[in-house]
Amino acid sequence: MKIAIKVFHQQCASALKSFEVECEVIKNIHHRNLINVISSCLNDEFKTLVLEYKSNGSLEDWLHSSNYVLNIFRRLNIMIDVASALKYLHFDHSTRIIHCDLKPNNVLLDENMVAHLSDFGIAKLLSGR
Repeated sequence: MKIAIKVFHQQCASALKSFEVECEVIKNIHHRNLINVISSCLNDEFKTLVLEYKSNGSLEDWLHSSNYVLNIFRRLNIMIDVASALKYLHFDHSTRIIHCDLKPNNVLLDENMVAHLSDFGIAKLLSGR
């Protein structure tokens, strides 16, 4: 199994806050269009998240490269995947979650070009409906 590692350096206060927010958000969410966290690792020097590896990289890579081509149908499917993830976060989860950093770099594409929303480091949790 291929994995991706996201490292948060403890010398940076904002990185520690980002790690805490991301852990709080992702521990209870499960949706086909959200990145899956496999595990986490903590020690005195850094904190890490072990994530699923997405073999087609980010949407950013596909949009700003002459090596990749996204036809209209792929683009539409990616938009639907991202919208589905956002609908889940905003309306279908017990705690409303606002991503706050939605950009092409945080949309990862798997081997089937299914989009997965990632990076919840500055997400906001809203209690109540």
